[in-house]
Parts: sequence; structure tokens; C-alpha cells
Amino acid sequence: MIIAVPIICGILVFFAFVLFLEYARRNRSAIAKRMRYYSGAAPRPEDAIEPQSDEKLAQKAMAFVRAIAKKFENLKQAQSLDFKMQQAGLPLLGSEFVVVAILGAIFAGTVTMLLTMNMGMAVTVGFIALIGEWAYVQFRISHRRDRFTNQLGDCLTMVANAMRAGFSFLQAMELVSREMEPPISEEFGRVMREMNVGARMEKALEDMDARVASPDFSLMVTAVLIQRQVGGSLAQILDTISDTINERIRMRREVKALTAQGRLSGVILALLPVGLAFLLASANPTYLDPLFEEPLGRIAIAVAAVLEIIGYFVIQRVVDIDV
Repeated sequence: MIIAVPIICGILVFFAFVLFLEYARRNRSAIAKRMRYYSGAAPRPEDAIEPQSDEKLAQKAMAFVRAIAKKFENLKQAQSLDFKMQQAGLPLLGSEFVVVAILGAIFAGTVTMLLTMNMGMAVTVGFIALIGEWAYVQFRISHRRDRFTNQLGDCLTMVANAMRAGFSFLQAMELVSREMEPPISEEFGRVMREMNVGARMEKALEDMDARVASPDFSLMVTAVLIQRQVGGSLAQILDTISDTINERIRMRREVKALTAQGRLSGVILALLPVGLAFLLASANPTYLDPLFEEPLGRIAIAVAAVLEIIGYFVIQRVVDIDV
């Protein structure tokens, strides 16, 4: 149980740093709104307040990370992570994520070394912390995609109604970027910024489709691109797509409710050995010592962990029904 402490500490350090960066990004967004007001392109924002100490700390931390990240900018792996950071909505470049993840792993390994004085264990815990940080990125990508898909039906309805009211498709996209909640407003805002610097609308929408990786949005992009080539009522097309997407969302939620028992069973079966080991260790601290001290016991733990992971993913695969 001692090993869990440094792993959690390392991952928490990573989370804290990401939260600092997102807080700093929100502050920069407020500054941008004030700049647009003084340029006459936006209404008056709320009165600004003095920068807080945590904002200054976030800026210093970001400057420190960027200074180290410059060493990794030319790495192919770091460059490929840029796209993952965009999908996750993290305010980081790929090289910056590498630095932050390594710092969290080093912190976890250092805490382990202080607790156990075992270098091998410290390296193992640092590696596990890296896996946990990467799992967090994958979770954010999946969660952000689900939120985007749930907003897409309302987005298409808003675009169709705006076009009926006389808006162009570009003006309707700008309306979505202003009026709707993230992440869909962020993605459409990014499309508008790309077009403002000279990108074609087709290319901007295709890039957004690649970032979001949502089959429902791919349907919308395909319809828009075809309509631009052959003509037709785009508002009516978007209404039809919106009805289809809303029906698919309803079916997904129904399937999710029906498979909730199976998914929960997988989680309980995965956590049951850990909980049982914790209870046994609490009742008799020496009862599980042979598992950790004897070579055969370590092999048994490794085999059990592998089988638990395989069983969990098999159960999740069985209850994962595509709609």
C-alpha cells in the first residue's frame, strides 16, 4: 500500500500542473476579450481584476516547462503528440506534455525512493505514473469526444435555424463558436481562426473532423462538402442530420443503461482482489508477506494482475455495443 502513495502523488502533480495551465489560459482569454473591446470588435467585458499570485505562478511554471521543452521540439514522438493534445483540449504542445509527464514521474519515483530506499521500485513507480498520466490524456480525449457528440444535434439545429434567418454558413459557425459551450464552441472557433488566416473552409472542416474523430460529425462534414458542390437546401439537410444524430444519441444512452450492470461487474471484479488484499493486510499485516517476499509469490501476483487486466478488457469489450 505504501507504493500507491508516490504513484498518486506523481499523478496529482501532473494534474495540478495542467490545472495551473488551464487557469492561465482562461486568464489570457479574458485579456483577449478586453483587447477586442478596445478595438471595437466586441462588447464591453467585465471589469478586470489584478493578476493573482496563482496566475503569476502558472506563468512562471509555463516558462520553465517551455525552456525545457525546447530540447524535445525536434523529436518525432513529441511532434506526433501535438495532435493528441489538441484532441484532449490540453493547453500543451507535445514536447511540453513530455516534460510535464516526466516531472510527475520523477516526483513519484523520488517519493518512492525516500519511502523504500529501493531504486528498482522507484523506477517502476515512475513508469506506472507515466502510464497513469497517459491514461488521463486518453480519458480526456474520449470524454471530450462524447461531450462534442452530445452537443452536435443542438449545434446543427442552431446552424439550420440561423441559415433560415438569413445567415450564411460561415456566420452560423461563428454564432456556434460564440453561443455554445465547450468543446464544440472551441472547435468551431478554431475553424474560424484557421479560415481567417487563409485556410479553405473544406480543409478547416476536414482538420476539425480529424481532431474530433466523431462519426456523427463526419456525416455533417460530408453533407456540407457535397452541398457546396451540387447545391441544395443546406438548412434542410442539417435538420435531417440533426434528427438522425439525436436518435443515435438516444439509442446509445438506452444501450448504455441496459449494459450498465455488465460494465459495473467488470469494475467490481477488477477491484475485488485489491480490496480483499487491503482488508487482509489491515487485519493481519504479515499475512501477505510471502506473496511479496517469495519469488513464487511475486510470480503469482504478476500472473494474477495480467489475468485481471485481460478479464476486465474482455468484459468491457463484450458490453461495448456500437450504435
